[in-house]
Amino acid sequence: MEIMYSVNGVPIRLTNVLLKAIAHLVKLPKTHMWLDYDAEADVLYLHFEEKPASTHSEMRDDGIILDYSGNRLVGLTILEASHR
Repeated sequence: MEIMYSVNGVPIRLTNVLLKAIAHLVKLPKTHMWLDYDAEADVLYLHFEEKPASTHSEMRDDGIILDYSGNRLVGLTILEASHR
């Protein structure tokens, strides 16, 4: 298990299962990533740009939302993150 910190300094426990699931979902860009976790909503936000501006999103059946700017992936939203 790995602990990362959101942009607000909140610790986020990322299990190996969650890390593998993220890695297998999409080919992640080789860049910096910004994480933020909303504990009340249990949602993990993962952005590949400091201030992403998505033009459209795709909701997957597994509760993961892919955010795009044109055809470029700019972020992921993972619902029920603590259960993954």
